[in-house]
Amino acid sequence: MNVTIVDYNSGNISSVINSFKEVAKEKVNIEVTSDLNKIKSSDKVVLPGQGSFKSCVDALNNISGLVDELNEFTIINKKPLLGICVGLQMFADIGYEETETNGLGWISGKVSKINNQNNKYKLPHIGWNEINILKDSKVFKDIENNSHMYFVHSYEFIPNDKSVIAATTDYSSNIVCAVEKENIFGTQFHPEKSDKTGLKIIDNFINL
Repeated sequence: MNVTIVDYNSGNISSVINSFKEVAKEKVNIEVTSDLNKIKSSDKVVLPGQGSFKSCVDALNNISGLVDELNEFTIINKKPLLGICVGLQMFADIGYEETETNGLGWISGKVSKINNQNNKYKLPHIGWNEINILKDSKVFKDIENNSHMYFVHSYEFIPNDKSVIAATTDYSSNIVCAVEKENIFGTQFHPEKSDKTGLKIIDNFINL
């Protein structure tokens, strides 16, 4: 099986690569590339994202044909894709970081700044926080509710259809921290930085 981590120059993704390779051992081939043919022939794709919504969307668009290939992979061929951090946020129709920017439009909704209640809550939201698992998501197999995951973000994804929400975390309000819609999975937290529990989520995705 081939799992491709999309490398589109959106910040340091070495921890994502290392944790996938650690989980995959020898049983799964992990590719790190933006080569369209390799993405097309993959069984699963991971879309990481660091930095701002706009910078990540721009970086995707800067590679000719990449967005079209991802659309085909995910929406037409219905193959599993996991978005991490801004990788999840880009599923939205629109984001408001830096400036109004169109997302991929895979899961209808918007990405807005976390309401920090007049500086009562520090932004970015950094560190370990409990997640509240709301649905029996395949990537949460054997993960205990209220497990702690590692977060770094100032913006949150607000989907229009609440049925896609797989988990929330409490920081200023109930923030969506995982989604699942058919073959599309996303985590706002960083599974690659969330110790053994995070590695289990990666393992679940690889074993879908």
